[in-house]
Amino acid sequence: MESALFQASIYLAAAVIAVPIATRLGLGSVLGYLLAGIIIGPGLHLVSHTDDLRHFAEFGVVMMLFIIGLELEPRALWDMRHRLIGLGGLQILLTMAAITAVVMGLGTAWTTALAAGMVFALSSTAIVLQTLSEKGLMQTAGGRSAFSVLLTQDIAVIPMLILLPLLGAPVAASLGADGAIQLPEGDHGAHGMSLVAGLPGWAVALVTLGAVALIILAGIYGARPLFRHINASHLPEMFTAVALLIVVGIAFLMGLVGLSPALGTFLAGVVLANSEFRHQLESDIEPFKGLLLGLFFITVGAGLSFADFLREPFVLLGITLGLILIKGAILYVLGGLFHLRGRDRMLFTLSLAQAGEFGFVLISFALQQNVMTEAFGQRLLMVVALSMLITPALFILYDKLSAKLQDKSDSRPDDRIDREGPIILAGIGRFGQIVNRLVQSSGYKTVVIDHDMQTIELMRQFGVKGFFGDPTRPELLHAAGISKAKVLVAALDDPKATTKLVRFAKRIRPEIFIIARARDRTHVYELYQAGADKIVREMFDSSLRAGRYVLEQVGLTEYEAAIAEETFYHHDRETMRELATLWEPGTPPSQNPAYVRRARELEKDLETALFSALEAERHDAA
Repeated sequence: MESALFQASIYLAAAVIAVPIATRLGLGSVLGYLLAGIIIGPGLHLVSHTDDLRHFAEFGVVMMLFIIGLELEPRALWDMRHRLIGLGGLQILLTMAAITAVVMGLGTAWTTALAAGMVFALSSTAIVLQTLSEKGLMQTAGGRSAFSVLLTQDIAVIPMLILLPLLGAPVAASLGADGAIQLPEGDHGAHGMSLVAGLPGWAVALVTLGAVALIILAGIYGARPLFRHINASHLPEMFTAVALLIVVGIAFLMGLVGLSPALGTFLAGVVLANSEFRHQLESDIEPFKGLLLGLFFITVGAGLSFADFLREPFVLLGITLGLILIKGAILYVLGGLFHLRGRDRMLFTLSLAQAGEFGFVLISFALQQNVMTEAFGQRLLMVVALSMLITPALFILYDKLSAKLQDKSDSRPDDRIDREGPIILAGIGRFGQIVNRLVQSSGYKTVVIDHDMQTIELMRQFGVKGFFGDPTRPELLHAAGISKAKVLVAALDDPKATTKLVRFAKRIRPEIFIIARARDRTHVYELYQAGADKIVREMFDSSLRAGRYVLEQVGLTEYEAAIAEETFYHHDRETMRELATLWEPGTPPSQNPAYVRRARELEKDLETALFSALEAERHDAA
């Protein structure tokens, strides 16, 4: 018991120390977990026997796919079918073929080479999705394409597990000294917990389809009554218990019929995506998913053997880099074929160039089925782990390269602006669209410029004429008539570009009136110094309105809430102007003593102003 508690303390302490440091250094949590595992495993030898713990920690991957399924409606999955079958299928087949050919060229049997091709065709669902989510890249074209390929790979694990036994070298049973039949190692108890062991092929197919159908039917017809029953108990912990039961139970059922637990839970998540209990399930599973995923990455790092690595470091690194180059080349070509460009293509290529956690499963199964030797399998395990360890570095490389790459929209030549107007609107996103609709509906013409071609084309479908180009470029501003325009609205999504535009426009035309969109308080100060005449924080007005609704619900009349809202509005604007004079570029406000002191004084003034305004209104009403 004490030993187990000591091991748990070591794992938790390593995560608590290493992960925040790695995150603050911009390395990401995944690399932090891997480094923590390396430190406590091969580094300090504080933990051992990580294989059993890794099998437990793999439930983090299972839970992650369940949550992903909850976020995907069946219709959305159907809409992805072309990328699932086309992009994902081609990636798996081409990578398998290339790796198999290379390994066979090194003198390895074709069956072993094909098994290696299967292992290396898969990428790390856990690392890639975790990193894409952390960096906010999941909704980009490259992120969605990477997700499609990962989903296809998870599905492909099933036929791979079916195919591997067919590649194994048959090992005959023998008689022991006592006359008993001795089975080959790995066959003992293989059929102890299986519903399909010993069944003919058609029966295996029926049982498998029955298990999948059971999950779907239970999700459609059983989930709502079950959760309503649990909800009636008014015990929040029961929701957590049911969420865990769903994940663990489905994983167990999938294991009984020889399918991937991750696929089963993903399917259950998709079925429950339309349920009113979806968000409750997600919130209950999320903490366990994060902890188990972190534990999984720690076990991967702790499982690395420095002795094996130091025995042939250059060979292992060479194989790992060769794998990344081969997969990267295939992914880069496929990205181009499927119309990915610039940053999206690079993200797609670098994010999937590693091997994945399911490789550990396939290698273990291949060793049991005598598809490869123990030495060959251990080398593959080391390569898989090393490639996963390198993956965060590939994302860092993407961050460096993406700043220099041009998107598809950037490679398109700028439109020729053939008209001028009194109002130039730079940026036609969510913010700029509303401004443009109001102004044009009032009878005034605008000249719209945006550097996002998809947005421009979308606006054109609704009859809004816009010009594609970078609004910060001087020649485009002159073509749009900045020398004659009365108003410039700087509504770009990129805060730095907005500040650059305001500063340039004010320099070449000091008398133009500039209304700028600000991301936050710091951006307000930057725009103030750049010369913007009116600055609108993108969330400020909507937040004020929400606050007014809150006041109305807790006892204030509509008029009193409106008075409080207006008082806050005017006080905050005056506060922003005063604090802007104390703000120092490059210094966080929290590290500026004069700024902090004055901000606290002004906050007290706000309380006094609100109290006085409400008291005056109540006195007048009386």
